[in-house]
Amino acid sequence: MALLDQATNAPPENCYRLVILGSAKVGKTSLVQRFLFNRFEDNYTPTIEDFHRKVYRIRGVPYRLDILDTSGIHPFPAMRRLSFITGDLFVLVFAIDNKESFQEVIQLREQIIDCKKQCRKVGGPNILHVPMVIVANKCDKESHRKVDPSDVEALLAGQANCTFVETSAKKNTNVDEVFKQLFTMAHLPAEMSPSLHRKVAPMYEGRSSGQQSGRLVSIRRKMSDACGAVAPNVRRPSIRTDLLMAQARTNQEDEGSTGREIRCVLQ
Repeated sequence: MALLDQATNAPPENCYRLVILGSAKVGKTSLVQRFLFNRFEDNYTPTIEDFHRKVYRIRGVPYRLDILDTSGIHPFPAMRRLSFITGDLFVLVFAIDNKESFQEVIQLREQIIDCKKQCRKVGGPNILHVPMVIVANKCDKESHRKVDPSDVEALLAGQANCTFVETSAKKNTNVDEVFKQLFTMAHLPAEMSPSLHRKVAPMYEGRSSGQQSGRLVSIRRKMSDACGAVAPNVRRPSIRTDLLMAQARTNQEDEGSTGREIRCVLQ
């Protein structure tokens, strides 16, 4: 079965949504382009909202990663709140030469945590597990730095499930490290990181892990059993689908829960 077909039918527990957030012009889309295609474009085009899907087969198991690249101007607060609800993993991006973009990241982090708390299932665990990486992008502009790393470290002091990485999407500095740390926090396979799997076509079939049973496999060969592809022509799920997802994630046993859950998303 082709990789894309496998991932389309991946079990729900292997399907994740990664949400990229931050102010305009901090390099969110550039980081996504590095992650998916290892490319960088100097020309700036404002993002309204972009949706991508990467599919994997790792040790014979299918995974699906949906990536929501959000607008830096957030004209629709309800849509932004919906992205908080439906996101599993978060990358919050600011630019080291833009102090205001760091303040935006501080607010975003608080909003995500507050939103997850409000929509948490009654009787659920008190400790939230929201894997998050704060990215200080444009570290190639060191001479224009306006945000010191100590400011970020102070923000994260004593906080779990959140780390900090300085990157340059332009120079491809530490971009892979962002996703390695994110996937580690989320207890996902390390091979989902760009440098740890083969890049193949979505229709790639290859061998299943079962065809190698009983054979001694080197570490290098084991790594080759991880492959990934960017799904072509993927469409963003409808708002209704996202609302149903939010409802399912915050499902409660009492009959009146549905209205409260949807209001939680839209307020």
